[in-house]
Amino acid sequence: MSLERHYNIILSPVITEKSTMLSEYNQVVFKVATDATKPEIKAAVETLFKVEVSAVNTMMVKGKKKMFRGRPGRRPDTKKAIVTLGEGHSIDVTTGL
Repeated sequence: MSLERHYNIILSPVITEKSTMLSEYNQVVFKVATDATKPEIKAAVETLFKVEVSAVNTMMVKGKKKMFRGRPGRRPDTKKAIVTLGEGHSIDVTTGL
C-alpha cells in the first residue's frame, strides 16, 4: 500500500473528553475514511506513527439531521477507529505528524 493511501485513510485524531480518557488504556481514536478496513487502518497507523498496533475497533457514526438555510439537510456519515497500541507504545496526537 502506498504512503499516499495511508495519509488518505487516517483523516484526523478525535480529541474529546471521552477519547482522552481512553489514553489510560493505551488507546487512540482517529477519524478514518469510510471505505477503510481494519487491516488498512492498522497498517496506516503503524507506518505513519511507527508504533505497534494490537487491535482496531471501528464504528460508523450516522450524520445528524440539521437545518441548512431553512431546509432540512443531513451531515455526512463518518467512521471512527479506536486503535489499541501495544505495550510500551504511545502516540501524542497533539503534536500531529
